Amino acid sequence: MRSASTEHPSSERPQRPDIPTGVARATPLTALDRVPWGDIQDSTGSAAAIPLLLNGIAWGDPDTARSALHDLRRRICQFGFVVEQATAATVPFLWELAKLPQVTCRAQIIQLLKSIADARQWESTAAAYPKLLNHRENPVVWERAARQAVRARRGELGRLMDDEDTEIARATNELARSLGT
Repeated sequence: MRSASTEHPSSERPQRPDIPTGVARATPLTALDRVPWGDIQDSTGSAAAIPLLLNGIAWGDPDTARSALHDLRRRICQFGFVVEQATAATVPFLWELAKLPQVTCRAQIIQLLKSIADARQWESTAAAYPKLLNHRENPVVWERAARQAVRARRGELGRLMDDEDTEIARATNELARSLGT
């Protein structure tokens, strides 16, 4: 049985030197390795590059973040309305990035979440071509899971609506309207 360390009182936690104070609690990116990115698909094939893109958005300078978000959008919500298998797994990380003040493209992330919430391409196609639903890889399921992933975090809209940045507040209000909240 392990005994508690006596080096630090129980009300104090030792700081990890490799992670800046507050970063581990403020970003979801520490959980990126819990998603089997190599086993799921984005519009280019394997979704293995998505963690690198999310890191670029989180920690990159404005140009790097904007470029990473552009590439991510192309991979998970192509043309602004075609979602992929990896989209639902990416959505929780987008919500977290939208809340982090150091992220320079927060309004664009919220706009991407709105695009995902509005996506109905595969459902519309399946309505005209029901055989689509019989495919082993069913994109209608991906689309519904992605929309549900956006809706699952809608409780976080209030904080973003109150943001001092009017572009973020406007994008959040549009997302809220899209979600019917």
